[in-house]
Amino acid sequence: MKSNPLQIFQKWSGNNAGALQGLTAPLLVVAILGLMVLPVPPWMLDTFFTLNIAVALMVMMVAAYMIKPLDFAAFPSVLLLTTLMRLSLNVASTRVVLMEGHTGPGAAGAVIEAFGHFLIGGNFAVGLIVFSILVVINFVVITKGAERIAEVSARFTLDAMPGKQMAVDADLNAGLIDEKEAKRRRAEVGEEANFFGSMDGASKFVRGDAIAGILILVINVIGGLIIGMVQHGLSAGQAADSYILLAVGDALVAQIPGLLISVASAMVISRVGKDADMGRQIVQQLFMSPKVLGITAGVMIMLGLIPGMPHTVFLLMGALLGWGAWSLDKKEKARVAEQSSAPAPQQQQAQADGEATWDDLQPVDLLGLELGYRLIALVDKSRQGDLLTRIKGVRRKFAQEVGFLPPAVHVRDNLELKPSAYRMTLRGVMVGEGEAFPGMFLAINPGGITTPLIGTATTDPAFGLPAHWIDERQKEAAQMAGFTVVDSETVMATHLSHL
Repeated sequence: MKSNPLQIFQKWSGNNAGALQGLTAPLLVVAILGLMVLPVPPWMLDTFFTLNIAVALMVMMVAAYMIKPLDFAAFPSVLLLTTLMRLSLNVASTRVVLMEGHTGPGAAGAVIEAFGHFLIGGNFAVGLIVFSILVVINFVVITKGAERIAEVSARFTLDAMPGKQMAVDADLNAGLIDEKEAKRRRAEVGEEANFFGSMDGASKFVRGDAIAGILILVINVIGGLIIGMVQHGLSAGQAADSYILLAVGDALVAQIPGLLISVASAMVISRVGKDADMGRQIVQQLFMSPKVLGITAGVMIMLGLIPGMPHTVFLLMGALLGWGAWSLDKKEKARVAEQSSAPAPQQQQAQADGEATWDDLQPVDLLGLELGYRLIALVDKSRQGDLLTRIKGVRRKFAQEVGFLPPAVHVRDNLELKPSAYRMTLRGVMVGEGEAFPGMFLAINPGGITTPLIGTATTDPAFGLPAHWIDERQKEAAQMAGFTVVDSETVMATHLSHL
């Protein structure tokens, strides 16, 4: 059975998918240059304007659903290409508007006509005002803020690179990660720095695009009035109705995708956290507190009861927020009651008075790790404690480097120790001790850093370097200052590895 041409093309495109993807950027650049130089019919303008809007929407959706900035590492290049596409479309539409604008509102295609008639009601004065407001929102509010965030993020990321690289080396030396994982983390740190550096420069594209939109609109308005009155003999009113309306529609068609790209740029560089996308973060942090919703509902209801206020809207909004607060509070109480009613694990009863046996003698451990009661959570997997996993990594790393498998480390609690203290023993004799604080981080000064930190001054138990115990809020600032920041488990595992 012979294959038809469609099947042949599908088979060829499937086998050459990688090559086709590689041609996307060069073909797009060629198309952009063609739009700037070659005359384009109105139907093709409609196609490219629609594609421009669709691409802007896709970029904003990707920015909203990404987890970390490197998930959209191509964004600086996408920003450049979309900006060039909008400017080339402005050039192509300007050519059509000035050449065919005297023939009517549909001279530059259906998209520009729709934006000129349906969105602003065919009134070019309203269109100019709407366009000015959009430019102010884009240029003064979004672009200005995004540019500042990109500049600060780039500087802080570059300053934090040495500390992050040292943290990777510390994990590698402690046996917590292998060489392959360390290489991946180092590459990720470098890519993150390059990304924010690129975003610092790429944000200038958005700013320049907003300025270019204003200048192109002014040039189109002045050029359209001159061409309409001088070359085609139209009156000032007729030229304004034809050319200015088309120029405003053209500006709005380009400005709305530009506004979407600006919002996407601000979302990418203002992203904080790597646990969930932006939508989940906003819902979990803004709408999941019964106290916040309850207080807001009370204020809205009080405003709705004031004479002269629109009672229906305020009372309805207050009722919805109050219902949300009640539902969340009910779920939280049910969860607490379920946890409290869970049967406690049965404790072994102490043996009654009896004769001494060999079982009463506790064997001496070759290697032991004794923990204060606050550090027990570090070995409890139900509380995400991974100290045992890290100790196994230390033994594995030691065996790979030395060729000798050290004995297993017996971890047990010791109520005689301070709550946050730990002790390492060899055949029952203490060989090292220190303190660790679960939930806090140790910021180690590798030397030469004078930046003050808010925390408890101490000394790194493994190498004796000056350090500070800090909370999670200080972690990012400490890394940016050049400190090596590690958690409690890493401190203990590194100490054990060093001993």
